[in-house]
Order: sequence, then C-alpha cells, then structure tokens
Amino acid sequence: MQFSIQREVLLKPLQQVVGVVERRQTLPVLANLLVRASGNEVSFTGTDLEVEMVATTAADSVQDGEITIPARKLFDIVRALPDGAKIDLKLNGERIALNAGRSRFTLATLPSSEFPTIDEIELVERVTLPEEVLRDLMDRTAFAMANQDVRYYLNGMLLDLQEHTLRCVATDGHRLALKETKLESSVSARRQIIIPRKGVNELIGLFEAGEGSVELEFGRNHLRVRRGGVVFTSKLIDGRFPDYEAVIPLGADKSATIERDVLRSALQRAAILSNEKYRGVKLELTPGRIKIVAHNPEQEEAQEEVEAETVVDDLAVGFNVGYLLDALGALRGDKVRINLRDAQSSCLLQEEGNDEARHVVMPLRL
Repeated sequence: MQFSIQREVLLKPLQQVVGVVERRQTLPVLANLLVRASGNEVSFTGTDLEVEMVATTAADSVQDGEITIPARKLFDIVRALPDGAKIDLKLNGERIALNAGRSRFTLATLPSSEFPTIDEIELVERVTLPEEVLRDLMDRTAFAMANQDVRYYLNGMLLDLQEHTLRCVATDGHRLALKETKLESSVSARRQIIIPRKGVNELIGLFEAGEGSVELEFGRNHLRVRRGGVVFTSKLIDGRFPDYEAVIPLGADKSATIERDVLRSALQRAAILSNEKYRGVKLELTPGRIKIVAHNPEQEEAQEEVEAETVVDDLAVGFNVGYLLDALGALRGDKVRINLRDAQSSCLLQEEGNDEARHVVMPLRL
C-alpha cells in the first residue's frame, strides 16, 4: 500500500474519524484506523464497536492495499506538520513509513483482518434532508439526553419518523426537548429508533455550515448517515423510549408570553442565590408580570420582576433554573410562551407562533 497526499487534504478526514476512537481500548486494534487505498482514493475507518465513521478522500500515486495504523499518533503527526507539506505513506512489511520533506516517521501496524467492521445494515427506510436542518434538530434537543442513567434507553436521542415528519426527542426524566421538521417525501410507516449518546455527539461534530444534504438510512439495528465523503454508522439502543407525547401537558391553558432574553437574564441573576443542590426558583404569575424568587439555605433571597403578556392571577410553580435556562437557550425568536395548567403541572415552553420546538420542564416542590 502506498499513496501521496497534501497535509490539509489528509487532516480533514483524520479529524472526522479520530473522535470515534476511544483512548482506552479493550482490543489493541481499536486504537487504530483502518486505512484502505484503492483506485485514486484512500478511506479511513474508526470504530469503538458501537459507532463507526468512514471518511474518504482523493490521493495521488495510489497503490492498492489496506492496513491499520495507530489513530492518535497518525493524527498528531499530520497535525504537527507544516502547512502545505506533501506526505508520502508507504507500507514496508509490518511498518508504515510516513515522509514529509525532511521529516521521517515509522509507525507500527496491525493486520486489517483484525479490524472489526459493522455488518451491512438491513435497510428499512431512507430519508434525505438538508444538513443544516438535521444539525438544528439535534443541536436543539441533545442537551436533554440522560447521562449514564440506569434507564439506558434515556441515554440517547429518539428519532421518530412519521409520515411527513421527522422528530428528534430527548429526555432525562426531569425535562424533555422536542424538535420536528417536515419531510419533502412521505415514508412508508412510522419508525422509532434511539441513537446512543456518543453517536449523537459524533454526528453533531460532523456537521458543517453548508448547503449540502444528508441521507439517513434506517436499519433494524443501525442508523447510517451519508454526507459527502463520510459514512457514519451507529448501533441503536435496544429499548422502548417513553411515550413522550404523554409528557407534554394537555390543557395547559394558563400562558404567559415574554421576551426571551429578558427572561433568561432575570433567571441567570436569580440563579446566583438559588440552592446549589436543587437550583430551584419559583415563578409567580400575576396579570402583566412574572416574579422570579430564589432562596438558599443561608436565608439569602433574590427577586426579579419582568413584564409579560398574561392575565393569569395568583399561580406559583417551582422549577430547576438550569433546566429553564437550557430550554430557553435552545429556543429561537424574540418571544417565548410559557404554558402551565396548575401549581403541580409541568411547564411547556415554545417559541411564539411556532410549535416545531417544544420543551417540557417538570415542576420542583419548593
């Protein structure tokens, strides 16, 4: 195996796949990238047995072959080389020689036959949508995923594919984030899959600001995403996601509309004197305003009053201020609407005049 390539051309695919490779490995070969040279292209594959990323790029003077090379060392060497350097890689026996100008490196390898690859997925549905749309869906819901929860199905993101709609949903049991988009073409049947947390984070890191499109391939046990020269595959969490639609409060007829930035700033100030453990604040609604109150064990108190479009009188509900701030950070637009049912009900936050994004925060007893 042999090929020549410019440093900048090689660095991009390495950046895309190296994040998948875990620093601590159960198998030595999992610390390596599978490098395949064929025709006038070279592909780089990284995996941790749950998530696989393959990035392909053009190269010169290609001699076909494949081998596995230490991922982090290869990436660090290429990143440290000067801009514009021309890199030659050649397999000599069981070693890879990497030459660039006056720099010479020799790296150990492992046979490609030891490298685990994810099987071909059993395709059940394919959807194409703009890259910026999928990024927005995931960006605005990922924060609500659970982290190492014993309810393993919460440690990921639900992709709910309906007839003309794709929804991304995440919840940790205390709050829920939902964002949906319309699809250009309808799908044959409703499908729900749960992508593990690492797969979600790797996908978000893969997206770039651009006008390209991505192709989602739904399998029975895998999700595959194709974008440009990159193919991302993730195993799915085998579990049943909660009935998230039942969590969205029905009959929440007590509403208040408020400037998003004004509410965020008031909550951030009140949070300074909230209880460090529970981070509770109380929202007190009266006609034309919302009062925010926070206390802590030192008997300190913060009070903020903000104007709001509301006719609700004498309703007070406690919430975790961090969850409210996360939800407001994921919403867009100048104004947000808060919907409540009673003093024990969860809170539904939405952008004014837009229900594509919905955020639910459970109440806190203060």
